Amino acid sequence: MCLAVPMRVIESDGLTARCEARGQERQVSLFLMQHEEIAPGDHVMVQFGEAVGKMSAAEAEAAWALYDEMLAAEAERSAAAAAAGPARR
Repeated sequence: MCLAVPMRVIESDGLTARCEARGQERQVSLFLMQHEEIAPGDHVMVQFGEAVGKMSAAEAEAAWALYDEMLAAEAERSAAAAAAGPARR
C-alpha cells in the first residue's frame, strides 16, 4: 500500500518546491501539478517525491490525524505482541 504525505510548500520555482512536514524538508517535483498554481503556504500530497494533489490546510491536518491514529494502533499492536512473547507454532 502506498500513502501520499501532506506537506506544506515553503518555496517554489514552478517545477520543484521545497516542502516541509513535521520538521522534515524535501525537494518535491511539481511536474504533475503544472495545471495548478502552487505558492508558498499551500499544501500538497507528496508520493515518491512527486506532488500529486493540492489540498487545504484543514485536509492536511485531518490526514495527519488519521496517520497518527494508524501509527498509534500499530504501536499498541506491536507492544502487545512483544509482551506476549515469541509466537508458538
